[in-house]
Amino acid sequence: MLMPYKTILIDDEPISINRIKRLLKEYDDTFEIIGEALNGQEGLEMIEDLRPDLIFLDIEMPILTGFEMLERLTFMPIVIFVTAYDQFAIKAFEENSIDYLLKPIEKSRLDKAVQKLQKFTENQSVQLSIDSLQSLTELLKPKKDIHSISVKQGDKILIIALQDIAFFQADDKYVFLHTLDNKQYITNYTISNLTEKLPSHFIRISRSSIVNGNQIRELEKHFSGKYLVALNDSKRTKLETGISYHDNLKRFSL
Repeated sequence: MLMPYKTILIDDEPISINRIKRLLKEYDDTFEIIGEALNGQEGLEMIEDLRPDLIFLDIEMPILTGFEMLERLTFMPIVIFVTAYDQFAIKAFEENSIDYLLKPIEKSRLDKAVQKLQKFTENQSVQLSIDSLQSLTELLKPKKDIHSISVKQGDKILIIALQDIAFFQADDKYVFLHTLDNKQYITNYTISNLTEKLPSHFIRISRSSIVNGNQIRELEKHFSGKYLVALNDSKRTKLETGISYHDNLKRFSL
């Protein structure tokens, strides 16, 4: 990739954007700022329109968070996060080979980010997959203590206990809840919503599937390094994993 990198700054705090711009002036030969956005929706539209090489991305923003914006992209630039997350959460960024700048941004830390970027470029591995970014989302989003999911059936609202759910699966515009006794219901959630809402024993195994880890019967090796997750529901369902989600299964099985 030729330098300078065409760069977009996305942050809902103008002060933060101005600070990044000041710090980047020292790297005119590395970064060319071609746009600024103050929320995730503006960032999404700007990225799709301008196709930058790289973005500096805040996480907590109005309209769309940084993660929600990334999940909607059809074009994936290099991502350097600008974050206020604590040191524990930041380990997830490091493990996923995504660089980050902790607010308030220090020049010395930016220097290291630039060095890391140059190494990535030399190794031709700067672009990260959308799957990897979604996997990172799961590591950082808090889980809430819930015990059921409500679904509509005609004029009724049914309450489905989590223990009776085998898996969730996205199909086109809808996400379906599948029970252990082979019933299926349309939910009002996205897979990303459910990832945030469900407790930790529900495991996202691909971009389109979340399984009840307590109902996993076995894992079977599949093609291209993937696995088939066999469940204990009445249909003995088998779902294929996404490679970037294998760590979710590993953490659950430890």
